[in-house]
Amino acid sequence: MRKVFLYLFIIGGALAALAGAREDIKHNVCLSANNHLAYPDQNLPELTLAPEGYTPFFIDHYARHGSRWLISPSDYDYPVEVLTQAEQAGCLTKLGKEALEVARQMQEASRGRLGELTEIGAEQHRGIARRMAEHYPAVFQGEGASVDARSTTVIRCILSMQNEVNELQARFPQLRTTLDASVHDMRYMNFRDSVGYAAKDLGAPAVKELYDRMLKPDAFLKRLFTSKEFIAKVDGKRLMRKLFQLASNMQSHKQFKDNNLYRLFTDNEIYDIWRYNNAWWYVHGGDSPLTRGRVPFVQANLLRDFIQEADEAVMTGRHGASMRFGHETMVLSLAALMGLDDAGYRTTDLQTLDRYWQSYKIFPMACNIQLIFFRNDQGHVLVKALLNEHEATLPLTAVTGPYYAWNDVREYFMHRLSEQQP
Repeated sequence: MRKVFLYLFIIGGALAALAGAREDIKHNVCLSANNHLAYPDQNLPELTLAPEGYTPFFIDHYARHGSRWLISPSDYDYPVEVLTQAEQAGCLTKLGKEALEVARQMQEASRGRLGELTEIGAEQHRGIARRMAEHYPAVFQGEGASVDARSTTVIRCILSMQNEVNELQARFPQLRTTLDASVHDMRYMNFRDSVGYAAKDLGAPAVKELYDRMLKPDAFLKRLFTSKEFIAKVDGKRLMRKLFQLASNMQSHKQFKDNNLYRLFTDNEIYDIWRYNNAWWYVHGGDSPLTRGRVPFVQANLLRDFIQEADEAVMTGRHGASMRFGHETMVLSLAALMGLDDAGYRTTDLQTLDRYWQSYKIFPMACNIQLIFFRNDQGHVLVKALLNEHEATLPLTAVTGPYYAWNDVREYFMHRLSEQQP
């Protein structure tokens, strides 16, 4: 009887995990956008108060740029091109005509804007800074408080940095701020580690297998086109993915938020496309045995910079923040390297990955990692990790709640770095 109960318990848990991501996306379809998800800054949970006697004094930070336009011209041009050909051939359905109208609007609006920060993206960073100031004002107050902000050399990252720092400066006029965006800092801000990037190819066969299994465009194409002959000439999977990109990116634009291209897809198609993309990102940025666990170490230099900046603040008593602005691949791999929450989940089974590892929890637009440092009168230092402003766990024993001894965290980070393979 106990074995039967245990079996049912395990099966029930697996089904609940599977239903979790599917129900999340069904409830909020925007979560299916993977790296195009707009930063979900509404209804953030209340934060755990620091232990008595501890005051925040330093924040170590890395953030992705905010919501942006799509990057490649083909992201806009290809859907318009295919749908226009169908229009000229007289084989667009009513739904296909609606899709073409919206795709043309987005294509026209994107001209000269590829990859740039949107108005929503700027607001996301001002909101993050506002909450940082409200939750940890002691970090930015007092004589000598300073913010050292650095960005990659990409304009959307520079503008994200400017918006976040401007918000802090407006709230703390005495705050000393420095901003920089230089190739000099790319060795840790956006490092292109050839060994780590080559390791991603090891997972390609497993990703391709999931691609073939998950993306089934036949029914989708019949909702857009009336001609079997036209459908036979279309690269259905590519068109499906490009239109899904447009649907996903709409949430990053005020002028398109009400134009719902997700209506082109069924619930199952949405989930399957997310599921494939989820696995792609896991292999390309997570701690997968398929890539021999090598990929997270592309951010080894970034983690070392976190440690170096924290050591200096702890040693000197500096008040303020070290703020870095870059891209989602850095946040994803850094979270896996640090072991934040489930970001470091390890599996070779991409078929069940969606039950245990979900992209929308890690790297939306403006995703960020913050280490908040606290000190008491005796000089003891605690640290709390935030992933997208949610308190995150580390694979260590906490002092209390989400608060860890900095010495323990530092030792763990150094141990992780020692595991890096040449």
